[in-house]
Amino acid sequence: MKLFDVYPLFDVEPVKGEGNYVIDAKGNKYLDFYGGHAVISVGHGHPHYVKRIEEQLHKIGFYSNSVGISLQRELADKLGMMSGYEEWNLFLCNSGAEANENALKLASYANGRSKLIAFEGAFHGRTSLAVLATDNPRIKFPVNEGAEIIRCRLNDIEMVKKELLTEEVCAVIIESIQGVGGIKMPSDQFLKEVRDICTRTGTMLIIDEVQSGFGRSGKFFAHQHSGVKPDLISIAKGMGNGFPVGGVLVSPEIKAEYGLLGTTFGGNHLACAASLAVLEILEKDDLIGRASELGEELKEQLKDLPGVIEVRGRGLMIGIEMSKPVAELRKKLLYDHHIFTGSSSDKNVIRLLPPLTIGPDEIAMILKAFKEELS
Repeated sequence: MKLFDVYPLFDVEPVKGEGNYVIDAKGNKYLDFYGGHAVISVGHGHPHYVKRIEEQLHKIGFYSNSVGISLQRELADKLGMMSGYEEWNLFLCNSGAEANENALKLASYANGRSKLIAFEGAFHGRTSLAVLATDNPRIKFPVNEGAEIIRCRLNDIEMVKKELLTEEVCAVIIESIQGVGGIKMPSDQFLKEVRDICTRTGTMLIIDEVQSGFGRSGKFFAHQHSGVKPDLISIAKGMGNGFPVGGVLVSPEIKAEYGLLGTTFGGNHLACAASLAVLEILEKDDLIGRASELGEELKEQLKDLPGVIEVRGRGLMIGIEMSKPVAELRKKLLYDHHIFTGSSSDKNVIRLLPPLTIGPDEIAMILKAFKEELS
């Protein structure tokens, strides 16, 4: 049997990770400035992270998410405290796609509606909404029977208001910072106005923090820069630092019922141990403050490079828009400088999503590489 060939791959086979670097099968060392789409939040092979998972594996020795209930509660308490959502509830699952599907289901449960608003350039995992980013006309997913997805322009409040005032829309789902879409952001004012209209029309506001959460933006969640509180928050990626885990933060206004949601592997003891380790490292090493400080420093130095049109993002979630497609530049960074970077649906944008553990040395390395290739 062969693997289903849906991923274009570079001719590099990573076999090991150490801190902010990965090592390939030939022994070459690469600076990881992409972290598996923002998955690696506390670096590869962090000793505390590895120890937490190993200890939990030896302690239990078998799989059961019911055995992990005390860990689930510990994770919920720690996550609530660090994120500022102490009074909310947590549903654990396995990925960002699953988190968003469950958030949509909860929104529909809350108000009984089926229409959804999402935004141009959005990506919410391999879900019913993935088509919004891929624009593949052959892919058509109904969220559920009778559902309708309304596609709006980012930051066009009048377009959103027109749809919401019908009081037929179930939910607005929006990324605080678009990842796949090229690090484009809703303005703080736009998010505040969307929140206000959602409240007035009984519409659920879902904020997708799958890529931008867990400190990457310089705050625990990127939407906290705007001061807005949604009704549901989807999380994953950096939550587990490579271990498959996701979740939905649920407003206390949405009441749980037995059988409303379900998951086979969500909340298992190893996933909870991984997530707790991430939170503990973020807190102990002040990686959220570090992301804010180093991200601003890096953006300032990137924006003056030749060929750079704009540098966008917050913290260590950065998009560099160039004057031409970036595919060849990314290859040169990878093969000539041994630095991993990311692409986006905008062919002129490079994404930088490094571990939050990077320091001045790594920033100097990538700036040197950019300068050499762009000068």
